[in-house]
Amino acid sequence: MEFGVGYFPTHDGMSPGEVARLVEDRGQNALFFAEHSHIPASRESPYPGGEMPPKYWHCYDLFVALTAAAAATSRLRVGSGICLVIQRDPIHTAKAVASVDHLSGGRFEFGVGAGWNREEMRNHGTDPKVRMAVLAERVEAMKEIWSRHEASYSGEYVNFDRIWSYPKPAQWPHPPILVGGTGPTVLDRVLAFADGWLPNWGEDAAVLDRIAQLRARAERPVQVQVMSVPADPAVLERLAHAGVHRAMHWLPSGPEAVVQRALEQWEHAIGTFTVG
Repeated sequence: MEFGVGYFPTHDGMSPGEVARLVEDRGQNALFFAEHSHIPASRESPYPGGEMPPKYWHCYDLFVALTAAAAATSRLRVGSGICLVIQRDPIHTAKAVASVDHLSGGRFEFGVGAGWNREEMRNHGTDPKVRMAVLAERVEAMKEIWSRHEASYSGEYVNFDRIWSYPKPAQWPHPPILVGGTGPTVLDRVLAFADGWLPNWGEDAAVLDRIAQLRARAERPVQVQVMSVPADPAVLERLAHAGVHRAMHWLPSGPEAVVQRALEQWEHAIGTFTVG
């Protein structure tokens, strides 16, 4: 099993490139960045976890941060955890994904999702009621752009006819697409248009049962990576037993001393699991 970390790339903490160099030097396999273009001040959608931390509205742009991380490293996999595709134009997003993957030499992993903040979606012109259908069409449309010289797509929410867009991703036909979330229909989306599932660990082991369900339903190899994994060797043991490809732990946003302290705790858990 591989190991990685997640990070909110805020302007008042370690820069994306600095974090990337640190975790690559310390032997982590991957670094995934969170995305929020903004947080509506109305705060109508409750934050799933109490009071929302300020890091949610202090992030750099996702693809700017990913480019900095990729440029600062040579081996580290860089990814989105998650890219809020329903809030992005699919043609621009396809270009950004392909650009980061091309510039990084094929080290990008595309975590996608619909998000949970309904007023944030509305600010981008997306009706929350149809967000899952929008997500599916935008991902399918991007696949067409990445894999064809001349791409077209005709759907209910995405339409374009005969476009050229380069560069193409370094990974063929595209970087791994990982669907985030743990909602009741998430496995349907994974099986419909993704290469893998990117759930959060949560407060219990329910995700393990759903990994088994996914394996039973899949007629092709489907990768599972788990975010929000605690620095607990026992949890790592359970994830490894379930066949998880990569476990990832969120690092706090902040100065190097704060980030490094959390990284050392994660490394200690990995070391205990590995030795055990």
